[in-house]
Amino acid sequence: MSEIREDLRYTENHEWVKIDGTSATVGITDYAQDTLGEIVYVELPEIDAALAQGDEAASIESVKAAAPVYAPIGGTVTGVNENLEDAPEQINSTPYESHIFTLKMDDPADADGLMDADTYAEFVQSSE
Repeated sequence: MSEIREDLRYTENHEWVKIDGTSATVGITDYAQDTLGEIVYVELPEIDAALAQGDEAASIESVKAAAPVYAPIGGTVTGVNENLEDAPEQINSTPYESHIFTLKMDDPADADGLMDADTYAEFVQSSE
């Protein structure tokens, strides 16, 4: 069973979100990295990019497939994890410490539609 952290929110596209005030840090879940396999490249979003909830924000390429990373919450990109440019495989070994980007939320109420850990665990089980 993939690791699912209690302190995060989740999307149906297997992104995790850590909310801190009006800031949201985004990465992909343990389940997502396991499904993708060995990650070889991450295309990061542009700083100051304005994203609507559901927009494609980044892209991850693995030896098996390429997968988009969507903005789970609308906002403006305030930071990216530049370490992933040289070491994208960090997402495989530490998916919850290896965020992809952070954004300043336009509307913190967007987070209300995200899944909690228990709901996400049920979602993953039902999709296997």
